[in-house]
Amino acid sequence: MKTICGICPRHCALEPGQTGFCRARANRNGVIVCKNYGRLTAVALDPVEKKPLRRFYPGRSVLSVGSFGCNLRCPFCQNSGISMAGGDAETIYVSPERLAAKAVELSRRTPGNLGVAFTYNEPLVGFEYVRDCAGLVHAAGLKNILVTNGTVCEKPLSKLLPLIDAMNIDLKGFRQDYYDWLLGDLGTVKKTIAISARACHVEVTTLIVPGRNDSEEDMDAEAAWLASLDPAIPLHISRFFPRYHTRDLEPTPVDTIKRLCSVARGRLKYVYSGNC
Repeated sequence: MKTICGICPRHCALEPGQTGFCRARANRNGVIVCKNYGRLTAVALDPVEKKPLRRFYPGRSVLSVGSFGCNLRCPFCQNSGISMAGGDAETIYVSPERLAAKAVELSRRTPGNLGVAFTYNEPLVGFEYVRDCAGLVHAAGLKNILVTNGTVCEKPLSKLLPLIDAMNIDLKGFRQDYYDWLLGDLGTVKKTIAISARACHVEVTTLIVPGRNDSEEDMDAEAAWLASLDPAIPLHISRFFPRYHTRDLEPTPVDTIKRLCSVARGRLKYVYSGNC
């Protein structure tokens, strides 16, 4: 008998033993579990600005962790070695208790660890691990950061948001036909941004791929929509570099980033250019 996963709008209907589209969630004896629970592929102490978050405790560091799996298929993924990996990914097991304890230990250093950032792959496909860790991190008086593509259902998002202090959400483009290229849904991401911006600090990132999402019209529409939520939502406009299945493309020209930043600044208070 199939069981439906309720984490993201794909609603994968899985037979016992079957793994979902994200490669991280599976049907185990009729119950959907995250196969990547506690299995970390990357651990680093990063500047919070690297998430990127420019207006959330600048100058502080954050313990950043990632696992494997993703519920999109971006052809330009910069972390495809882990985001597109499955259960055979090379990992270390770190329990929520151990992760929270490490965050506390690092917080005693100078300039002091802010907390934990769930990043690198899509953290929400490991919802249960993020939830369990975030609760312990908050109980220790530290902050939780989520770096996500925003492809999540409202119910699990609402359960997690009380534990999240800041998010950087990818708004990869502002047309559904662009999201079709990524096997995603623009409406879902917009809803995630709107809900999250009412609950915690939110910054948004848009990676500009030449010839795909680099028009001034698209950027103006995106910036206008973000401004309708709150003109103080920071927007990061980043350069594309050839990766994964897009190695035949050229990097985004710096002039393109500058031009789109200028467009966005006509609507938004805080616009940052990345990788320039």
